[in-house]
Amino acid sequence: MKFLRSFFRRRDLRPKTDLSQRFDLISRLGTGSMSKVWRAVDKNVGRVVALKVLDLEKTLRYESRFADRVKPTEGEVACQLNHPHIVHTIEHGRTTRGEQYLVMELIEGIGLAYLVDSQNEVMQAHRLRIMLELGEALEYLHKQNWIHRDICPRNVLVNKDHSTRLIDFGLVVPNTAAFQEPGNRTGTANYMAPELIKRQRTDQRIDVFSFAVTCYEMYCRALPWPSVTGASMEMVLKRINQKPQEIQEIVQLDGQIGLTIMKGLDLDPRERWESMTEMLSQLREAYQRLTPAVKKQTPAAEDKKRAKRRDDHSDKWQFRTQ
Repeated sequence: MKFLRSFFRRRDLRPKTDLSQRFDLISRLGTGSMSKVWRAVDKNVGRVVALKVLDLEKTLRYESRFADRVKPTEGEVACQLNHPHIVHTIEHGRTTRGEQYLVMELIEGIGLAYLVDSQNEVMQAHRLRIMLELGEALEYLHKQNWIHRDICPRNVLVNKDHSTRLIDFGLVVPNTAAFQEPGNRTGTANYMAPELIKRQRTDQRIDVFSFAVTCYEMYCRALPWPSVTGASMEMVLKRINQKPQEIQEIVQLDGQIGLTIMKGLDLDPRERWESMTEMLSQLREAYQRLTPAVKKQTPAAEDKKRAKRRDDHSDKWQFRTQ
């Protein structure tokens, strides 16, 4: 836990930032349950960025759940992450009003939630690739010893090159015994694993479940069970013992992909994929088999090329952390 405690020793030493002096806000990119995201010009460097500002009261209310544990902030987590399919967070800090903020690369793209709903040409042509890239981002996060807790289409962007980005880390917690304890029921209701809803002990397999729900929805434009209108927890509790409908009863798809998704949806975490690595191995195998032109070239191989190109220009990304 030493690396977690070090965050807290640094927090109070950082100077506060006056956002009105530092940034020109251009337009609103989105509004989350605890934040607002702006397209903005960082006047310090003359670059257009995505500026995320967390709601002060809602953030304090959420963080109060962890008063007895050392929990890094969203910015502290995001700035550690370096993966081609995770949005690059350049800087984080606090405003002069005490709000947390993050400065991120601007992703010009569309939300996965829109692609799920529209089932357009992009989804039809790139569905399996998007699944793999999102899975690889989650696999990387798990290997860094985190639990995401909120994998769902609204937290994923697909850019103009059809490359995927995981964009939100507001509910991320360390994958440690203290944060696996029962009781912390947070996330998006329709994507929550049964053990999370029941307030049982949780681990990274809750993310495997949420990822499988997302994959199911990408094929079916529907959840594996009737969706919860309003997503109230009382209504969610009614479906925790309801087995998901077999995906191949709804759509025609490759058998290996269908079985892989359904195993990820198992209500019993002991019967689910033990890790994202296991689940991804099946999806990668299907991707190679169904995309002959790709041969042995998978999205992960392309990711390495992109990462190298970014590393070669890393001087462009050297910003201070406040």
